Amino acid sequence: MKKLFLAGLAFIFISPGHAQRIVSLTLDGAINPATAQYVHRGIEEASRQRATAVLIHLNTPGGLLESTRHMVGDILDAPLPVIVYIAPAGAHAGSAGVFVTLAAHIAAMAPGTNLGAAHPVSMGEQADSVMNEKITNDAAAFIRTIAEKRHRNFTWAEQAVRNSVSITETEALRAHVIDLIADRDADLLQKIDGRRVALAGGDTVTLHTAAAIIQPLPMTTTEAFLALISDPNVAYVLLLLGMFGILFELYNPGGVLPGIIGVICLIVAFYAMNALPVNYAGVALIIFAVILFILEIKIASHGALALGGITSLLLGSMMLIKPDASFDVIRLSWAVILFSVLLTALFFFVVIGIGLKAQQLKPVTGIQGMIGEKGVAITALHPSGAVLVHGERWNAIAEEGSIAAGETVEVVRVENLTLHVKAVASSKI
Repeated sequence: MKKLFLAGLAFIFISPGHAQRIVSLTLDGAINPATAQYVHRGIEEASRQRATAVLIHLNTPGGLLESTRHMVGDILDAPLPVIVYIAPAGAHAGSAGVFVTLAAHIAAMAPGTNLGAAHPVSMGEQADSVMNEKITNDAAAFIRTIAEKRHRNFTWAEQAVRNSVSITETEALRAHVIDLIADRDADLLQKIDGRRVALAGGDTVTLHTAAAIIQPLPMTTTEAFLALISDPNVAYVLLLLGMFGILFELYNPGGVLPGIIGVICLIVAFYAMNALPVNYAGVALIIFAVILFILEIKIASHGALALGGITSLLLGSMMLIKPDASFDVIRLSWAVILFSVLLTALFFFVVIGIGLKAQQLKPVTGIQGMIGEKGVAITALHPSGAVLVHGERWNAIAEEGSIAAGETVEVVRVENLTLHVKAVASSKI
């Protein structure tokens, strides 16, 4: 009876409902506000479920330093162990990824991965040497604090920031930057089983992960969408498309679709820019460039306004992202900027130009279409009489003195179905 009771207890504790669980997150791409929120939510969800730990699969070229600070803060203050695993083979934890890796309670790498090159750079306009030095010193102090807290090689960590050094997984293990190398998730869980880690509150916990179940927690649709549009290049293109769509609708009313698409793109662009360190002086220059392009179409400036618009668009694009502490992955691509400038010039000079010219064409149908047409006076006009225009007889009034019968006339205006004409001989050509 006693053996049956113990067997029942064993069955209860090893059953799936009571097995150790590890919440798994996947960061594959740039670190931005969306990914920072994803990690924050993942840690909260794991804590709520009383999971054993949080496992972050990391593969990132870097990202925003401000978002990295939020992410590192969540990891350092996590109420349960956080494991950062640079995987799969070929993955890289660059720039901001180095901060996240060093902040983990347990840092691991898969074979064939590398870590490093954490030097911050300006985004957009070039910062001066003093600003660059301040940014670098701030990032160096930040990563040194993280490494010291986790008892890792803070000398190498500072070199990663100041000199952009990068190392392989074996070099990282040898330099005491990471804790272990693991082939895959199962191997990782076996190797960390029994390890003791200190949490933020001072408590020390022992990991029991050998038989743990990994529970993936994917990004929500909103987080995935925000992560996509948080790319400055995407936000920049959406901003231009939004302005193009609205302007095309304003100058060619009735299209409807360009206006709808323009408004949607503009709203999404501003939503994305709210999550990025945007310099609104750059936004103002881009809007000013659009105004200059419009004026070039309406005013004969012999290209001066167009040149000003191109210059304003280039400067605005370069200034769009603040030269704040960040990493080179979060920046506007020169290829995107140059392509957008050329496309913008083409758009305003060709598409909008055609629309404006179409609006300026004189009517060719209806009563107003009669203006400028020529005909013949059927009767003498002293000043009223009759004329023949387009093979039709019209009542007419001579604008400039009398007109003899049979004389060629030109329609000047139409009023109450009566043509006001003048003799062609008196026309000022």
